Amino acid sequence: QVQLVESGGGLVQAGGSLRLSCAASGRTFIRYSVGWFRQAPGEARRFVAAITWSGDSTFYADSVKGRFTISTDNAKNTVYLQMNSLRPEDTAVYYCAAGSTTRWTQDYGFWGQGTQVTVSS
Repeated sequence: QVQLVESGGGLVQAGGSLRLSCAASGRTFIRYSVGWFRQAPGEARRFVAAITWSGDSTFYADSVKGRFTISTDNAKNTVYLQMNSLRPEDTAVYYCAAGSTTRWTQDYGFWGQGTQVTVSS
């Protein structure tokens, strides 16, 4: 089992920045790729970004390219999502998930509990 805990969410004005963290514990000696997803009220959970455990490859949704950056600190078993130039439409609960780098939620075996990001206009 892998446990994932997100943190760093909050309320920010449009144009501001936040950094989300996803801390992994448990079977972390088995390296997993990690993705970030978000879910707004009444909407499906959508892919945001993903990174291989080595950090060699990253993937982004078109809506966040150039504004969000995903990175990993293997020594801390933590994956980060730096979010800049935030927009009200970025408001959602953000989840990290382990096991893949695809855009499909069913490809990920482990999920965190989510952290709320609210961007005010």
